[in-house]
Amino acid sequence: MASKQSDTGARRAPAPHERRRDPERTKARILDAAMEEFAAKGFAGARVSAIAGRAGVNQQLIAYYFDGKEGLYREMGRRWRAYEAAAFPDGMDLGEMVKGYVRASVADHHSGRLLAWDGLEYTGGDDAEAQARDTRLGHEVEGIRERQRAGEIDDGIDPAALLLIALSASNALAVYPQLVRGLFGADSDSPELVEHYAEQLARVLARLGGPRPD
Repeated sequence: MASKQSDTGARRAPAPHERRRDPERTKARILDAAMEEFAAKGFAGARVSAIAGRAGVNQQLIAYYFDGKEGLYREMGRRWRAYEAAAFPDGMDLGEMVKGYVRASVADHHSGRLLAWDGLEYTGGDDAEAQARDTRLGHEVEGIRERQRAGEIDDGIDPAALLLIALSASNALAVYPQLVRGLFGADSDSPELVEHYAEQLARVLARLGGPRPD
C-alpha cells in the first residue's frame, strides 16, 4: 500500500475505563472496521470518526493504538501481507493460488476493493510499504520463472505479464460488481458464483500458462 497522509486529529491518552478493556480485542475491532471503511471509500474518503463508529470505540483510541489514520492503514497492510504469506506459500499451484485470491477479494479481507482504491490513489513513491509490495511481487515472478524452467508453464509468456493477468482477473468480482450482475445475474459475493468463477479462472490460466505445444 502506498504511503498516505495522516488524518489523526487531536490526540490524547484514553480514559481509565477505556484502558481496562481488552486492548487486543479492541485493536482487532478497529482493524475490522477500518477494512470496511477503507474498502468502501478509499484512504482519502475514509474518516477516523466513521471507523471509530463502526468499531464502537472512542475515536481517540485509533490515535492511541495506531498513531492515527495513516498508521492504521499501514497496519492493515501488514496484516494483509501476513495473511498472504500464510495463505499463499511458495510453490503453491498457480490455479489454487488464483482461486484463493478470488475468494479473498470478496471475503472479509476486501482485498479486491482495497487494491483498486490503492491503484486509483497511487501517486508514486518508494516507501517501506511499496518496497515490501515490490519484493513480494518479484518473488512471485521468480516463482513463475522457475516453473517455466521446469517446463510447467510456457516459457514464451512473460512471467510478470502472467502474474498481472492472474491478479487482475482474481479481483474482477470485487472491482466490477455491475458487470458481474449483468453477465451472471448474481451478486459478486454469491458463494456459488465465487466458486464458479474461481474454478473457471483457474481453467483459463491452466490453458494460457500450460507448456508450449510441440
